[in-house]
Amino acid sequence: MMPLQIEGLFSDQQMPEKKRLGQFFTPLTVAKSLTEWVVRAPTDALLDPSCGNGEFLSLHGRSTGIELSPEVCREARSRAPAADVINADFFEWAARTRDRFDAVAGNPPFIRYQSFKDERRALALALAKLNGASFSGLASSWAPFLVVAASLLKPGGRLAFVVPAELGHATYSVPLVEFLVAKFSFVQVIAVKDKIFPKLSEDAWLLYADGYGGRSGQIALSTCSSFQELRTPPRVTRIVSIEEWRWTGSRLRKFLLPNHILALYEELSLRKEVLTLGSVARTGIGYVTGGNSFFHLRPSEAKELRFPEQYLRVTVRNGEQLRDGRVDQETVNKWLKEDREILLIDLFNARSIPRGVQRYLDSAEGMQARTAFKCRTRNPWYVVPNVQAPDAFLTYMNGADPVLIPNEAGCVCTNSLLAIRLTNGIAAAAIAKAWTHPLARLSQELEGHPLGGGMLKLEPGEAARVKLPIWKMANLDFETLKDGVRFMREWRHNYDA
Repeated sequence: MMPLQIEGLFSDQQMPEKKRLGQFFTPLTVAKSLTEWVVRAPTDALLDPSCGNGEFLSLHGRSTGIELSPEVCREARSRAPAADVINADFFEWAARTRDRFDAVAGNPPFIRYQSFKDERRALALALAKLNGASFSGLASSWAPFLVVAASLLKPGGRLAFVVPAELGHATYSVPLVEFLVAKFSFVQVIAVKDKIFPKLSEDAWLLYADGYGGRSGQIALSTCSSFQELRTPPRVTRIVSIEEWRWTGSRLRKFLLPNHILALYEELSLRKEVLTLGSVARTGIGYVTGGNSFFHLRPSEAKELRFPEQYLRVTVRNGEQLRDGRVDQETVNKWLKEDREILLIDLFNARSIPRGVQRYLDSAEGMQARTAFKCRTRNPWYVVPNVQAPDAFLTYMNGADPVLIPNEAGCVCTNSLLAIRLTNGIAAAAIAKAWTHPLARLSQELEGHPLGGGMLKLEPGEAARVKLPIWKMANLDFETLKDGVRFMREWRHNYDA
């Protein structure tokens, strides 16, 4: 079953069972390619630890499948009558079984940590740790799932899985990669640019591993424009040693770049003229109100409510406000004239609450706002914490280029933006200029990660690693850097550049 991002769409009661379990069934062509490689003989015992409707089981006569949903189990038994289909939670079954297999193949459920419930998560993490991979509690379910599935192989056994493209960049995938190269004599990752599952925002790659019980110490990487049904894995594009992978930040995604572009990027990154954003500034998020519609007012509303100006702060609420390319007093005046909802109620320094403000706090809207989680867990509920004016703003959800704009007007910002605070005396204007350099643009693509729909996300830690040519460098190959930017944008399905 296909990894699927499902959180936030349904409550546990409302969510269709297949979506709640992270299920999206594998196309037959993909299942055939993985099964034909992983099974070497008719007598091989094959395990599909998340068998879904039995696609993999139907392709080999001696198969065992584990499936949590009773309804889907019935589908699998009908599709693969010769297989042994077990209705169980995989982690619970794996903890007690003594069976071992020649091959393991499948498509693990992709359940984000928020929906990866406590007892099941604790068991999964404990089993993974027992087998040599320590994951944090923030890991999605598929990563420990693969470790536990591999642990059920016989010595010399093979593994073949569909995996999320997060394997190439997610922090929680690091223990998995370390485990694979330490436990298998051969590990190959097939990065597929076009979507294997066109209806999903999540990209999928393929993982092959051979020789369980051995040690490879490297990753054989193959890059493909689209999936093609093959009896054997595609040719290797590049061998990435585990040391090289660690040195580049434990992100396999960087090696999607053609070798000559990556080599240029790495060479320029080591020059003395190049710093990281994290070396010149702290990167964090803005404030969280717990009730944006209540805590933000339009100028006309503030006037009607007779709010004193000292309790109002002009704020940048989202990246759309940065489209003008600057945040100065002229820009702020424009927002105020347009009567935008950009005035934050900031009562942090209020020694007493003015009567008009108190009436607003006690209004029906105020009574509703104070029931929100963030509000009811702070004292007093109406004081928004962490309201600060950063030196610059940075968009972290981006269609094309992430935008970094100096804060010349002393505005504050919400957590819809990253807040940049300078640390070593380099001016915000210099950082903003360096941010648009082709080297920085390529670094943003490599350090950030795709989020579906052509979007690039920059977490605070990722933004901090972006390379900035603060001082001018001579004899630069700008076209090669720009080619790299276009190349990486295509891998996140953004073709607007």
